[in-house]
Amino acid sequence: MNTTQTPSSSADLTVTHVLAELLERLEHSAVPVGPEQYLSVVTHLVEAFDSVTPGGELGALLDTHPAAAELYENIFYQHAGLCRSPLDPALAAERQARQAIERAMRQPNQGNTHGQS
Repeated sequence: MNTTQTPSSSADLTVTHVLAELLERLEHSAVPVGPEQYLSVVTHLVEAFDSVTPGGELGALLDTHPAAAELYENIFYQHAGLCRSPLDPALAAERQARQAIERAMRQPNQGNTHGQS
């Protein structure tokens, strides 16, 4: 008989929450943080994300911990893209880029002065 028990999702989320809190503190620390410490927290948080089931509780945690949300988005980018990033700023930037390209295409070529008077 196998008596191995898998940890519950809420237990995993507790660990994830503690690590997300710690990452936020490191991100906003007025005192310089050693790269080893930062890397250790990020590595443990990545491992914690692997064991947490996506859902409302995880979403709420990520909503209140921007550094963890950015890490989560980067980890799962291949599957979901920038799923946690606000869409409006991205669309506005794309619109501005298109307008700039259109303006540049409408302007006469000012750099072309090959002996024409």
